[in-house]
Amino acid sequence: MAEAVWRAAGRPRRSTRNLRVRTSAVLIAVMLLAVLLVPPLAHLDQQTVDLAAKLQPPTWSHPFGTDDVGRDLLLRCVYGLRVSLLVGVVAAVAATVVGMAVGALAGALGGWTDRLVMRAVDVFSAVPHLLLGIFVVAVFRPGIWPVVLSVALTHWQSTARIVRTEMLSLRSRPYIDAAVSGGASKGRIARRHLLPAVLPQAALAAALMVPHAIWHESALSFLGLGLPTHEASLGNLVQAARGTLLAGAWWPTLFPGLFIIVPTLAVAGLAAAWRERLNPRRRSELTL
Repeated sequence: MAEAVWRAAGRPRRSTRNLRVRTSAVLIAVMLLAVLLVPPLAHLDQQTVDLAAKLQPPTWSHPFGTDDVGRDLLLRCVYGLRVSLLVGVVAAVAATVVGMAVGALAGALGGWTDRLVMRAVDVFSAVPHLLLGIFVVAVFRPGIWPVVLSVALTHWQSTARIVRTEMLSLRSRPYIDAAVSGGASKGRIARRHLLPAVLPQAALAAALMVPHAIWHESALSFLGLGLPTHEASLGNLVQAARGTLLAGAWWPTLFPGLFIIVPTLAVAGLAAAWRERLNPRRRSELTL
């Protein structure tokens, strides 16, 4: 009887989780199709200016309306999402690689190396990400790669901690003791046993880092320190729409803002389901 009650109570949670995963997957698929297909199929330049059509509200011909110089806002949002996703994915992969290298060094060697590396991680974590990112991009001219470098250098600490914690946990396993007894070096143990075991957690950290990278790029571009102002990044679109919002035109601010929020929620929804699958305790709770 108790088991039946637990199973009945678990069904709504599984149903909600499945709906969230499906919705997130559909949103991500639509976004990828948009950034891949809309610019080639539209045959329009997102920089085309038409002052006669400036600040038009959403219509059938312009579903998102137009901006202050008559450019189609839907096309510019798609181009902005394309740039932001490029920055987010590349920066997340770069930050994950750096974090894995640092975490593997600390977890595999242990001892004073572990303590020294983790103190360095704490120092980097103590500096606010945005402040450090502003310092990095200020050294270079505005562009995509300075923003990627900025995100990569400010978001690797969490991955390093995850990899280091997983490696310390794995080092106490019997098969690791057997490898050590067999004369395997620390480097061989890390390459053959430890790193493959932490790859799923590192991949999850990279997926969760993509929304952070998009927000980071948008914040830097909004402050005028990210991509050049003529680039249709989401941060630039929101920054350029401040004056139109005061003039009563809400659509140049609303739609780029939604293009920032929706990818974040979609990626977070899929990553949460992924995390539940990686966590055996959480998975056993959900199957009750």
